[in-house]
Amino acid sequence: MKKISWDDTMEYLEILSQISLTEEEKQETAGELKKILAYMEKLEELDTDGVEPMSHVFPVQNVFREDIVEREDQWEALLENAPQKKEGQYLVPKTV
Repeated sequence: MKKISWDDTMEYLEILSQISLTEEEKQETAGELKKILAYMEKLEELDTDGVEPMSHVFPVQNVFREDIVEREDQWEALLENAPQKKEGQYLVPKTV
C-alpha cells in the first residue's frame, strides 16, 4: 500500500474544497488534521462493547399524531386576506 504524503493530502483537500492555501496555511492545517487523527486513534482505544449508538445527545422523540381535517372549506376566509380578488380567486399582476 502506497503511503500518501501530507503535501499530497493537502493538495487534494484544496481541490475538493475549491480553495487555495498558502504554504503556511497548508502546514497549519496539516498540523490540525494530524491532531484530529491522533484524537480519533485515541478514541479507537475505548471499549464500546455494549454501548448503544445514539443519534442525538438529548432524548428526542418524534411526536406522531393523527392527521385529522378540522375545517374543510376555508376558501372564503382565505380570500378575505387578498388585496384584490376576481371570480373567487386572487388577482395578481400579469407577468410575462
